[in-house]
Amino acid sequence: MPQDRHAQLQHISIHGHQVAYRRAGSGPAVVMIHGIAESSATFASVVPALAEHHLVIAVDLLGHGGSAKPRGDYSLGAYASGVRDLMTALDIPAATIVGHSLGGGVAMQFAYQFPDRCERLVLISSGGLGKEVSPWLRLIAGPGAEYLLPVVLTRHIHGPLDRAARWLGRFGVRPDPILAEIWSTYRGLTDAEAQRAFLHTVRSVIDVAGQRVSARDRLYLAGEIPTMIVWGERDTVIPVAHARSAHELVPGSRLEIFEGVGHFLPVEAPDRLAEVIEDFLATTDPAAVDADRWRRLLIAAPGDPAEEPTAGR
Repeated sequence: MPQDRHAQLQHISIHGHQVAYRRAGSGPAVVMIHGIAESSATFASVVPALAEHHLVIAVDLLGHGGSAKPRGDYSLGAYASGVRDLMTALDIPAATIVGHSLGGGVAMQFAYQFPDRCERLVLISSGGLGKEVSPWLRLIAGPGAEYLLPVVLTRHIHGPLDRAARWLGRFGVRPDPILAEIWSTYRGLTDAEAQRAFLHTVRSVIDVAGQRVSARDRLYLAGEIPTMIVWGERDTVIPVAHARSAHELVPGSRLEIFEGVGHFLPVEAPDRLAEVIEDFLATTDPAAVDADRWRRLLIAAPGDPAEEPTAGR
């Protein structure tokens, strides 16, 4: 029977909290993790192509989208554990982990915490690979943002702006994909719980000086897992230089730079993104991490010739 490649939002209760996710297709699993203030809908135009040959799960992280927004831990480690718990609840023992922006940081943390459950790693405009980040995110991470957000992110301007968009649509004017994504993000941050979760998430990885959580000292471990790094050449949120630097630090990694594309690759270039992910899946074998070797890698100095990663590609 043909599989439905267009995923509808579903919910499952984990630890007493509602977790939203989208599921489509069948076959080897691919788990997709979105960025700050986004949701599984970010991948809406990517999922159908991947679902032709794979089971695709796109998650709404806690504090985002249709998932619960409790007071709690919004660190990368907590998010990685949440992804693991969702996979367990859905009876998915292992998967290729795809992360965009913040989701890239979560994906790397997942691979670090649960190497036996990560078959491949795809990092899209990923956080956690350098200090530099958009000035507006540094501003939000600073003191006083909790008092400013309720004023700026008010529901009162939704109606007028939505009416203006509908009026322009009558004349064939469609919003730029990037502006549409920013507007979608804005609409998701107008209640107090969402704003609180947003601030907790931002401040867990960013301060006024920039990104404060880095995976660079552990990237040598990613050499044990087939890894692809994808970036937009015109990314103004996280510079493309992070992609090139990470590529040099991850043995055997694949690097894809999209010319003329910015930070929101799943929205700006969904067809091409799906194509390179599908090719990566088809041309690599799932990782099979040996627990004893992983232990020895953790205690060995990176770059030690005796401990060079040997994962096949």
